[in-house]
Amino acid sequence: MLIRITLLLMFAAFAVFLSVDLLLWLAVPGLPQLLTQLGLLTLLSAFALLLIAGLFVVIKLVIAACSDYFSSRQRLQRHLWFIQARQDQLKQLFYFRTVQINYFNERKRKQLLRANNRKHIQSLSKAIDKDLRSMKQLLSKSRYQQLQQENIQYRDQQQVESLLKLQQKLTTLN
Repeated sequence: MLIRITLLLMFAAFAVFLSVDLLLWLAVPGLPQLLTQLGLLTLLSAFALLLIAGLFVVIKLVIAACSDYFSSRQRLQRHLWFIQARQDQLKQLFYFRTVQINYFNERKRKQLLRANNRKHIQSLSKAIDKDLRSMKQLLSKSRYQQLQQENIQYRDQQQVESLLKLQQKLTTLN
């Protein structure tokens, strides 16, 4: 509606300007100046009306957008999105904490297993050493030293299978 009024005012202003040209061509004094001012005023009012209508539409859209943004439906939607994002964040946190706990538990288990293996290797080496001392009179000095060195070497290198074979070898010598 406002656009039609604006267009009519613009056409009226152009019609006034054409009449001014006609009056200038006819050489009528004074009247063309008044009509020029009237045409300019009409054209200016058309543009002002168009500008006011545009501002009115923009303000109306901003108010509609604000009322929509602050509506209860939109607030509930944003709250739901917040809760979903928080839930996803907690799921990720739970997953990474589970991975971290499993990692540290596995490290602790391996550490305890190594400590337990060292302890058993030490006790096995001591038992072999005790068996060697009890068999010292039955073995030659070089054979005794060789078996002792093997015991020390296998214990230092943490070779359980070699220590067990050495112990079996000592039981067969006995």
